[in-house]
Amino acid sequence: MKKCVSPSAVNGQLKAPPSKSAAQRAIAIAALADGVSEISKPGRCDDVLAAINVCCKLGAKITKIADKLVIEGTGRKNTPESDETVTLDCGESGLGIRMFSGIAAARGRKYLLTGRGSLLKRPMHSIEASLRALGVDCSTENGHLPLYVKGPFNTGHASIDASLSSQVLTGILIGAPLSESNIYLHVDSLKSKPYIDLTLKVMKAFGVELFNSGYTRIHIPAPLNYHACSYVVEGDWSGAAFLLVAGATSGQIAVSGLKPSSAQADKRILEALDAAGAQVSVRENEISVRKHKLMAFEFDATHCPDLFPPLAVLAANCKGESRIFGAGRLRAKESDRAMSISDILGKMGISVRVEDDTMIIKGGSIRPATVSSHSDHRIAMAAAVAGLNAEGEVCIEGAQAINKSYPDFFDDLDKTRQ
Repeated sequence: MKKCVSPSAVNGQLKAPPSKSAAQRAIAIAALADGVSEISKPGRCDDVLAAINVCCKLGAKITKIADKLVIEGTGRKNTPESDETVTLDCGESGLGIRMFSGIAAARGRKYLLTGRGSLLKRPMHSIEASLRALGVDCSTENGHLPLYVKGPFNTGHASIDASLSSQVLTGILIGAPLSESNIYLHVDSLKSKPYIDLTLKVMKAFGVELFNSGYTRIHIPAPLNYHACSYVVEGDWSGAAFLLVAGATSGQIAVSGLKPSSAQADKRILEALDAAGAQVSVRENEISVRKHKLMAFEFDATHCPDLFPPLAVLAANCKGESRIFGAGRLRAKESDRAMSISDILGKMGISVRVEDDTMIIKGGSIRPATVSSHSDHRIAMAAAVAGLNAEGEVCIEGAQAINKSYPDFFDDLDKTRQ
């Protein structure tokens, strides 16, 4: 699909899309809980649909009623021992493959986890190493999918390297309460700490609390039971970041459904907008941003790497050279995002260079261009927002990539364009 964006001012009010990060965690935990849970406002993006499919394969019964999922969980009961291997298709979800590997490993049978598209190219060494540290039979195909897992956890002590992603740890934490005895984790070099906060918050909503000592030592006093509950998925700061940057660069936008107190890492977009000089108003359930004189800024995105694409577009609209730290975390996303950002902005006449762990962007006039999404939802959205303040039309090839996280993005953006 090709989508073209013409230069235009924006002015309007929008509702934030549902957080796929929170929705996937809530759906997975509800599938493991005793009783029947209700998950409200889960959204309909591809990653959420993949999580629903996996949880059904794990034995949960899931019914969609209006904007709500009714999930009858499996409880602590394990599936019977069987020589049959159950295949879990995680679509293109990086969180899904890492989270469900830990959940599958906590159960007592054979699973083959696979995916599609860009997920087939992403390295899986960290999953393999982490699960083996817990005594799980786990293997990959030369470090890539498919991933074979045969649990359960067979040791109570393990060291987990979380320097590449926190998502493997998320899966282990969610699965660990199914163990028959205590689990003690030593966590090395954890990145994206807010996402672990989000995991722990969702687990707590379903009745399970862990002992977390400075994110380096975590004790899971298993066995523990998840209990069914009613859970409302909050708005997504990751998707809303693009809308807020659109307001800062091209007019004004108000986004409702965002919690300033959220555990989501990407709420830090507010800090970057403030640093760049945008006019930001924060209310309990609404964030509004208005265009103002934008100046170069510095921002450390090490723990919120998904902000790089909207931050890059913000920097392209600022006077001077902006520096965004943490670029080393961009290599193994849906695309090599350091390369993808450099490519799309470079074609629009914006200078982007990466030096060690720092992305340096010199703001300037944005030229019309035809760019590729690189099959990456966040790159497609970044290109569209850049096009709002360009000197001519910006066309995005492969724009359907937005379906991974925010299928209504173009429709929402169009509602605000004048």
